Amino acid sequence: MKTKELVETLESNYLKKIYDENHPTPKAPLPPLGVGDLVKVGVLIREGEKERIQPYEGTVIAQHKSGMNSTITVRKIFQGVGVERIFMIHSPRIAFIEVLRCSQVRRAKLYYLRDCVGKQTRLKERFNRLDR
Repeated sequence: MKTKELVETLESNYLKKIYDENHPTPKAPLPPLGVGDLVKVGVLIREGEKERIQPYEGTVIAQHKSGMNSTITVRKIFQGVGVERIFMIHSPRIAFIEVLRCSQVRRAKLYYLRDCVGKQTRLKERFNRLDR
């Protein structure tokens, strides 16, 4: 067995284990994510002894799939300034990912939204989820 195959096998076994219901702290199963979706990501924030969940809501502009290291780039406008965050979707610091709206896009990466202002950033909504 080659190294790459071994790593892929170990990653898939680990992912099955953390999403198993019998795990001590099981993660909720991930919804089907896509570029252009409006998502709410719950991030665990530790402040001293306390932990809280901070929601981050924005549009998925990029998705990188590589097993356990899969990431999504989420962009939102906060006080007139564009803010982007990259989330590792299998991280223990991610409490939940909720899809609020699906959009119809024709690109794999929506980096052009960085240059758009105001109503130009709106994306056409997809009503039939089976189109993907």
